[in-house]
Amino acid sequence: MTLRHLGELGLIRRIRDRVGPAGASVQTGIGDDAAVLDVAPGAALLATTDLLIEDVHFRRKWAAPRDIGWKAMAVNLSDVAAMGGTPRWALVALAVPEKTEPAEVDALYAGMQEAAAPHGVSIVGGDTCASRGGWTINVTLLGEHAGSPRLRSAAKPGDAVAVTGSLGRAAGGLAVLEMGRQRAQSAGVTAPQWEALASAHLRPTARVAEGRWLGAAPGVHAMLDCSDGLSTDLGHVCRESGVGARVVLDRVPVAPEAQAAAKALKADATRWAVSGGEDYELLVTCDPAAVEALTAGLARATGTRLTVIGEIEGLKEGVVFVDSGGVPVAMPGGYDHFNAGADGSNG
Repeated sequence: MTLRHLGELGLIRRIRDRVGPAGASVQTGIGDDAAVLDVAPGAALLATTDLLIEDVHFRRKWAAPRDIGWKAMAVNLSDVAAMGGTPRWALVALAVPEKTEPAEVDALYAGMQEAAAPHGVSIVGGDTCASRGGWTINVTLLGEHAGSPRLRSAAKPGDAVAVTGSLGRAAGGLAVLEMGRQRAQSAGVTAPQWEALASAHLRPTARVAEGRWLGAAPGVHAMLDCSDGLSTDLGHVCRESGVGARVVLDRVPVAPEAQAAAKALKADATRWAVSGGEDYELLVTCDPAAVEALTAGLARATGTRLTVIGEIEGLKEGVVFVDSGGVPVAMPGGYDHFNAGADGSNG
């Protein structure tokens, strides 16, 4: 058996089993968006790390060093946001070929700082190494939480399933970047649509303020970010919580730019939204009685929309997608790093 057969989720489970139970100071270890570590009474340290590899997570033919740096920081900020925490400090490990120009590294760090600055995050250390291949950037982000972090394992039967913002921009961005601006616009994608989709893929927005607000709001149970695709990420919630989920496809908020571009390119915008990944919106399960207050409160506090797309079901496994009439619809899974045939936008 190889990792292609085991898959990314299988590998994570294998590692978790191999490592074994965490110590008493660990609230949450392997298996969530970030580890939750006790550091003082009533205070928890959040720790997360993400690895970005050239030609896997980004392609330098269309991603400038500043864009790569932004994305490397943003995906980690999103993990802390998904816990309802506050990001604080980052460490950066960088491996690049020896012929890399110093100005390119300067731009990479400028992008990271640009993404980090609005949240008060400082880069406090790291490591550098020569690479015999392409670029590899690993950011470790530390944050804090004074309450109870929102975990994937906290969904309850009867919960509403909701998502912030809209989905499909990042996968649409990958599609237009792969085509190139001229070909995409010749096919009918407008310049503003191209810019919006490309930007969503190259410079995703971490929902840090939204995560803090939702993490402190009554009625919110489970939360994580949509990095691997709605189908895969909601599956993580179901697996860790021991529940099932039912999603009405017509309720999934598909970004208008993605809808327009998909129509021009004869693609499926709903598939981009459900399986594409890398939108970094927050996926939430909550008490259905709290939905109205959460929707109105989040809009007032952050200007971000919260849309209910389904519900959590007990005594079932996995995610079922249905049309407006309740008929099940088969949808592909999200991205799996060890399965080349998986759907997803991780370039």
